[in-house]
Amino acid sequence: MGISRGAGWITTIVILCSFVTTGLSQDRPCNARQIEGRSVVCVCNAEYCDTITREDPEPGKFVVYTSSNSGLRFAKSYGEIQTLTAEEPDDDPGDLESIPPPDPDQPEDGDTPQPPPPSEDDDVDDDEGLSALWTNVTLRVYPNARHQLIEGFGGSVTDAAAINWRKLSDAAQNNFINSYFSRTGIEYNLIRVPIAGCDFSEYPYTYAEEPWGDHTLSNFSLSSHDFFLKLPMIKRAQRVATDEIKITASTWSPPVWMKTNERITGFAQLRPEYYQAYADYHLRFIEEYEKAEVKIWAITTSNEPINGIVPFVQFNSIGWFPNQLARWVSNNLGPTIRNSRYNETKILGIDDQRYLLPVYLAGMELEDKTSLDYLDGIAVHWYGNFFPPQILTGIQRRYPDKILLATEACEGSMPWNSAKVVLGSWSRARRYVSNILEDLNNYVVGWIDWNLCLDPIGGPNWVDNFVDSPILVYGDKDEFIKQPMFYAMGHFSKFIPRGSRRVRVSRRSLVSVENVVVRKQNGNLVMVLQNRRKREMNVRVRISARNYIEVTMEPESVKTIEVNPN
Repeated sequence: MGISRGAGWITTIVILCSFVTTGLSQDRPCNARQIEGRSVVCVCNAEYCDTITREDPEPGKFVVYTSSNSGLRFAKSYGEIQTLTAEEPDDDPGDLESIPPPDPDQPEDGDTPQPPPPSEDDDVDDDEGLSALWTNVTLRVYPNARHQLIEGFGGSVTDAAAINWRKLSDAAQNNFINSYFSRTGIEYNLIRVPIAGCDFSEYPYTYAEEPWGDHTLSNFSLSSHDFFLKLPMIKRAQRVATDEIKITASTWSPPVWMKTNERITGFAQLRPEYYQAYADYHLRFIEEYEKAEVKIWAITTSNEPINGIVPFVQFNSIGWFPNQLARWVSNNLGPTIRNSRYNETKILGIDDQRYLLPVYLAGMELEDKTSLDYLDGIAVHWYGNFFPPQILTGIQRRYPDKILLATEACEGSMPWNSAKVVLGSWSRARRYVSNILEDLNNYVVGWIDWNLCLDPIGGPNWVDNFVDSPILVYGDKDEFIKQPMFYAMGHFSKFIPRGSRRVRVSRRSLVSVENVVVRKQNGNLVMVLQNRRKREMNVRVRISARNYIEVTMEPESVKTIEVNPN
């Protein structure tokens, strides 16, 4: 793969001149670097980084933000709400399914396509004279048909992310943090942090490793990785954030003396005699982070419990069978947290793939029903997305008092990904958007990406388990690049604030575009639409019985639209 730099200096001059002449209040555009055969990446350094501010639409109007494979990044446009001039029935029996099945993924360098799922509306691309049936989409929004409250969006502060961030100069570090958390960035309000190390560390470590077998955890203390890497990054984010950053913490592995195999990885479960010590381990972490002025909003019941059971996982893990997890939560973790002064800290169960959630929940319920009483919610990862998202709706209906939170996602993690990092990949951004839309439409309240940043090979990672990231850091150049995945995340995190509520959407046309609509607390509607096709789509969105908006979806694009219907 190659990077086109021939006109780079001209692009930079144009960007800077535009910024100066249009005033300091204007958004800074992407400093685009074209990746041969793919989309663009946006380059940031100590002197320059693109920004985006949200505009409040006036009553009766809307604002559109567009990103696309062709290179648009949060491009703004405007429109007005229109009113039907002729009678048109608005009957529910005419509604069709709101979200179509996903199109087959198109391979890019480093990507192997997934087996194509059935699709009702692809297979027709770029032919002249396409019927309006194949290019016109009509959606109907029901603002009063409300579903789950949205908690937010964010990414993970791992050792690897903080190590790469520290490679930048202080000015570039500020631009990085502002890009993710500030008013001129994409305004993340969720963070996930590992409790001790994970595979995205330079080496494996835990807390309280000595003395061996110490039930009292008398030597528990945070590590240098917390004090010099993770905590400074979190606190810098908190200083610029536009909302409270809610932090979820997960353990990958306890101290090895608590495990049946006495190793950081491999087939192993927690020794029953250390069940209480492991619960105390979580409580001590919450206490130590509070001393550092970082509040933990939620903990999960260990990262991916299946990893300590299957034989091929090579990184930090602890295995739980459902009956074991139920006993530990019911007898140890739950009472320990609830009887402490941190009793408002949420406990999120499972923290693993979609297809495992029903198995674990049923097994825990069978072993000890009270274990589920201690769970405030269920955490889900995206790597099992070949299972239908309706699993999540089924869980919400069975356990309506539990929230669903997506806590980990990344591209480049699968064995068939020959290239772990793919510069300028729009297909990876598209999959991010599709998954977030699926999750939100199936009662997930928030979505946390994996590493906030990585190096150009997708690390560091002590077992070489490299993956992709929305931001890649080039420390030797004191620059970082924003991948298309960064903008995919921003189309949600920037415009859907905490406290928004998802509302019902139905399809009124033969074809559709992927979509979700939320109602903000001020009554505005925010909709995210994705056109995966290589052809333009005309979209009409009915926001009431008589009012609608119209937009044109560019090929392979995503739009966020904020409508003021007042």
